[in-house]
Amino acid sequence: MSDFRFVTESLSVSPQVDPADMTRAAAEGFVLVINNRPDGEDPGQPSSASVEAAARAAGMDYLHVPVRGGPTPDQVEIMRAAFEAADGPVLAFCRSGTRSIVTWSIGQALAGVDRETLVAQGYAAGYDLSGVLPA
Repeated sequence: MSDFRFVTESLSVSPQVDPADMTRAAAEGFVLVINNRPDGEDPGQPSSASVEAAARAAGMDYLHVPVRGGPTPDQVEIMRAAFEAADGPVLAFCRSGTRSIVTWSIGQALAGVDRETLVAQGYAAGYDLSGVLPA
């Protein structure tokens, strides 16, 4: 079972999820799952299609925005727009959750959220964003 890490009322991030986690995610109120992990990154990781099918079967929307290394401006914007359009809490995941929270936080910074708030939210969820967001 994956570790859903609370970031804000609207966002939690997680290390790799399994299709079986989607029922729990829906029960916890998530309406959108964003997968930031490229398919085939590790042998045995669930495919995006299998997680998507489980998310949709559980009644959630799904978006695959695979990030390799640091996110591109387009990936940041796609994730920011999806996050803002969601009608409820979003669960974003990758291998460790780091790419998900980094991609989200860059979008939030560009939207005007102050760095200190974002860094504090990252720390509270177990991620260090201090080196990612400009001072």
